[in-house]
Order: sequence, then structure tokens, then C-alpha cells
Amino acid sequence: MKAIPLIASSMLLAGLALQALPQQSSKAAQPAPPPLVGSIAAHPGWPAAKNAGDVDTVEHLVAALYDVISGPAGKPRDWTRFRSLFLPDGRLGVIRPDVAASGNQPARMSDVVFLTPDMYVERDDPYFKAHGFFERSIANRVEEFGNLVDVWSTYESRHAVNDSRPFARGINSIQIVRAHGRYWVASILWDEERPGLTLPEKYLRK
Repeated sequence: MKAIPLIASSMLLAGLALQALPQQSSKAAQPAPPPLVGSIAAHPGWPAAKNAGDVDTVEHLVAALYDVISGPAGKPRDWTRFRSLFLPDGRLGVIRPDVAASGNQPARMSDVVFLTPDMYVERDDPYFKAHGFFERSIANRVEEFGNLVDVWSTYESRHAVNDSRPFARGINSIQIVRAHGRYWVASILWDEERPGLTLPEKYLRK
């Protein structure tokens, strides 16, 4: 008579174990959720940093950004390195001022033109093949909060590295994020000096 409860108890435990097996198997078979649209993980083909030293600090990232686009006429730029500095959905924004009508040219209203890194390459690579271009930072103002960084970078542009005077100066406003253990350029907006617009002294001091 005492054996009956023991058998019943064993059958109950076996039944519970069998019920648990499909649940565990089901959980194990569930695929990982897809990466969020627009995230870094959603662009597995985007080039990794060619040089770890380009992206380990904000200072190195900004220096690499200027270095990779600079060089004498005809020097091939390392566009894979250039792309690797940006988030896959990064943007470059060219701010355009008002332009008065002149000759056969109509007036043009102020605007901003946004480019992807690939669009920038397509637009500027022909120019770099025919012209020397050297750009450098002369002062950087850096603000940081968490993984968000903003760099207000004053720049000078020259046709040759030893030109005594730059042909252009302006401000690059560079938005940077820290993610996946490195720094990325999220966007750049720039505007430059022109008649009636001169860089204030405070943006020329390091």
C-alpha cells in the first residue's frame, strides 16, 4: 500500500519535467532580434576603422578627419579611411550664404546641402585630383556629456602646405558620439568667412 503514493509522485515529477523540455527548447530556438534600423549594427558592411589610433580619442578623430582629406593635387585620398570615421548614417552639411545676382547668374537664397560620406567622395574626389588641398584645425572648443561630444573646430584651408595665407577659413561644427568602444563622426556642418562675416577672436584661440 505504501508503494502507490511513491509511484504517483514519480509520475507527477516526470510529467512536469516533460512539460518543461519543450519550453526550454523553444526559448533556445528563438532567433536574436534584428538590429534597429539606423543603428551601427544595421550596417555590417560599413568599413571598420583602418587605424585604431584614428578613433580612440576625440582629438585623434578630429585630426584624422583633417588629415584624410588633405594632400597635393593628384594624391589619391584614402576614402575607405574617410568613411570609417563616420557613422554609417553620418552626414556632412555645407552651409551656403545668400548670393546676389550678378551677370547671367540669378540670385541664390541661403541654404544647406547635406551629403552622405559617399556623396562627399563623389563630389570632391575630382577636385582633389586637380587641386592641392590642405586643411587644418587652428582651435578646437570641445563640449562633452555622456557619449555625446560637440567640437567647434576653427579651420584654415590652403592649396599648398607651405602657402603663407589660407584661401579659406571657417568653422566646422562636428557632432561626435562614443559607441562600440570608439568615437564616430555623426555629422559636420560648416560655414566660412566671407565679406561681412569674419571669425571672432574667441574662435581663433586654442
